[in-house]
Amino acid sequence: MKKVYVNEDICMGCGLCQVYCSVAHSHSKDIIKAYKKESPRPLPRIRVEKQDETAFSFQCRHCDVPVCVYSCLTGAMKKDPDTGVVTVDSEKCIGCWTCIVACANGAIAKDTERKVALKCDLCPDEEIPACVANCPNEALYVCDEDMVEYDPATPVAIKTG
Repeated sequence: MKKVYVNEDICMGCGLCQVYCSVAHSHSKDIIKAYKKESPRPLPRIRVEKQDETAFSFQCRHCDVPVCVYSCLTGAMKKDPDTGVVTVDSEKCIGCWTCIVACANGAIAKDTERKVALKCDLCPDEEIPACVANCPNEALYVCDEDMVEYDPATPVAIKTG
């Protein structure tokens, strides 16, 4: 199962991952049109956390046991059995936010205007997710979970392959 990881030692918290995530999920797929012309404005499915000198991009972990899927009242949240990607069907989502409460990682956002949950879908129409493809420092990368090693001394994921 592929996931997006961040190297916190490299991430500077610029927020371009959020910008390009928004554009990738916009109607026009054009940065100027998405931000100036589309209404409602497209929202990112990723967030950037900053504290002092530490910054990192955060998105859905596509959990092995996705509590958000099991808590969804309408069946809008689904986990693909083949890819492991957890998605939201915006046609079924009623904006009850149960999935947000259930997500231990805080990776699901509210689109209060459309009244739907938003989360990373790994940009299914792209070979590489938009956040990864447009990170100026290459702090974000996508790889299989077995290619990542965690250093117990720090919360940083290290790409091994």
